[in-house]
Amino acid sequence: MVRRPVAWIVALVLFVEGLGVAALNWLLGVVVDRQDMSLAGLDPHLTSVSSKAAGVVLGLCFALCGLVALRVALRDRAPSGAGRVLLIGAAVVHALLGAFAWGLVGVSAFLSMVVVLALIVLLLMTYDPESRSGAPADAAGPTGPTEPTEPTVPAAPARGSGGDGADGSPVTSPAAPTAP
Repeated sequence: MVRRPVAWIVALVLFVEGLGVAALNWLLGVVVDRQDMSLAGLDPHLTSVSSKAAGVVLGLCFALCGLVALRVALRDRAPSGAGRVLLIGAAVVHALLGAFAWGLVGVSAFLSMVVVLALIVLLLMTYDPESRSGAPADAAGPTGPTEPTEPTVPAAPARGSGGDGADGSPVTSPAAPTAP
């Protein structure tokens, strides 16, 4: 199975990425503070603190997503509820970062974002809906659309039986045909 290794890899990647994002934003905040730069008249100290705070928040968010992936790897069950929403949010963030990275940083940064996006999507898609409820997919029966069957028409009642079927049960009209 590919599910558990993917979950372990996603957890590791998100932990490392969370630490990297927090460290990078902290470094940028220190650089802005030491150079006393101002953006359109904004207070440099406020810009520095904002960069540091954003780095910590985004790093914690990625670490929380890494915890969700770690839980998936340990339990071998699909994420549900808030964990699933967090992983979908992380996938969207990586898609947006990949789009920005293509133009601002280059192809290598874009490819790294796409690889992480693909891993998160693979983690989300490898679990069946049946496995989320606890029942194995094979025990739940066939999934997917089934072929429509022709409606069966009950046998015509015997003459003189008073509207009853041949076995004495009342005759009902056939079911209306359904469109495929």
